[in-house]
Amino acid sequence: MQFLCIGVNDCADDVMQHLTCELQQIKNKKLKYSIDEVNSGNSTSIICSLDDDRLLSRSTGQLYDTLRVHVSNALADFIIRQYEERLITRIINSNYCYFNSKEKKEILNIAVEFLKNEDKDFFNTLFRIRRRNVIVRKLFEYFERSNSLILDGFVNFRLKEYMKDLEEIVEKAVDDFLMEREYKEFIRLLRYFVDIQESKFDIIHVMVGNDNKYVILNETLREITNECIQEFANEISEGEVNYDDLLVSSLITMAPRKLILHGTGRFKNKELLETIKNVFSEKVVICNGCDVCLVNNMANK
Repeated sequence: MQFLCIGVNDCADDVMQHLTCELQQIKNKKLKYSIDEVNSGNSTSIICSLDDDRLLSRSTGQLYDTLRVHVSNALADFIIRQYEERLITRIINSNYCYFNSKEKKEILNIAVEFLKNEDKDFFNTLFRIRRRNVIVRKLFEYFERSNSLILDGFVNFRLKEYMKDLEEIVEKAVDDFLMEREYKEFIRLLRYFVDIQESKFDIIHVMVGNDNKYVILNETLREITNECIQEFANEISEGEVNYDDLLVSSLITMAPRKLILHGTGRFKNKELLETIKNVFSEKVVICNGCDVCLVNNMANK
């Protein structure tokens, strides 16, 4: 009888479920197998066996390889689902001890989002497949040398390549966390500047012109774009003009009591739009269509 033994301790039921689901494919190939749970003192093992008459023939090696492949697949899925978050936490605590507990939790959440691959990005999907294949390969290689495996020990000491991938995920999560923290500090600073400025206008209208430059109108709908940005434009050369920065600087200087954004769908820089909304918060009104929008749309056509 050919068998594989997996020491699982306190996660026997979950491992058994993964193995049962995966080994169903062996059953579909009309191979006979059994899965048994064995308890000995404080330890628990799961025995996966092939009980097939063909084991007496020359196909024994091929049948045993089939068992190893399916058990490796099942254990890889289990490791990804049950161990990854714990391993990520361990990496964060070990490599980034200078963050406090709240910051570590935020980094963990960002890393877990990467692991879940919620955005279904093509390269993220490939990265996830690669991580799984690394585990499957290591499991299969291990079972070539031994038919007995302690799951905790295998994860902790035999998956260095996999752990390196997780460390890269944590590193990316830390970078995203720091960027988000810097962005929040930047927004806080801009809000402070707005709060200390004396409002020069009660209402300011902003829209995007047909040249993708921003148009600024006062409360009487008179265009004041040039006079608003000229002060800042004079300080930089033509080649360095960034109209997104000019718009934000102008709006902060004007500190309007009410800021109406027209035709937000025409804003190519969505991050700029979010920044304006975050800085001016309750002062911002998003216009969903008015006479100003109509005139602007006609002009752009």
